[in-house]
Amino acid sequence: MKTQMSRFQIHDDLTAPEGSVPVLRGALATGGQLPNFLGVLAGSPAALRAYARFRSELRHGKLSLATLERIALAVAEHYRSEPGIAMHSRTARTAGLGLDEVALARQFSSRDPSQQALLSYLHALVQNDGKPPMHLHEEAREAGWDDEQILEAIAALALEAFTAMVNVAGEVPVDGSNEASRALKAA
Repeated sequence: MKTQMSRFQIHDDLTAPEGSVPVLRGALATGGQLPNFLGVLAGSPAALRAYARFRSELRHGKLSLATLERIALAVAEHYRSEPGIAMHSRTARTAGLGLDEVALARQFSSRDPSQQALLSYLHALVQNDGKPPMHLHEEAREAGWDDEQILEAIAALALEAFTAMVNVAGEVPVDGSNEASRALKAA
């Protein structure tokens, strides 16, 4: 079995640049295990701090965790980010999404008409170089999404796209898969 290796170093609180250590320790304190993505992003303290602030602000916005997870799943699938798909499949279930909704979200879809309207708008945003058709914007508004929520959804899409791009560009392994790599390095 070949162990996948990241193109970037996967840091922990012992190997990360000094500016990244407080954020990593905070993540370890709340999550218990450091995701490989954060370990990679720790290689740039500025990028790690920006990511952490951006994510924190969105978590305190108007969108529900289930909506944020739908967006994250759709973007991870769009970019073929295996770590993102794996992580958000788990966290979406924790947020209350059933297996059918997880599968649909990966395709920018939902059985919930309101969620579907928002996801269709965001899918068009990704597919049309940032300019979705006006009718999709209006459909999202008619489905009950206000400007604040639509703007937060666009922000969540951008954050998840950044995450997926780092995962794909860095060939970041799915969480847990680097344990074998670390053991090999230690040997």
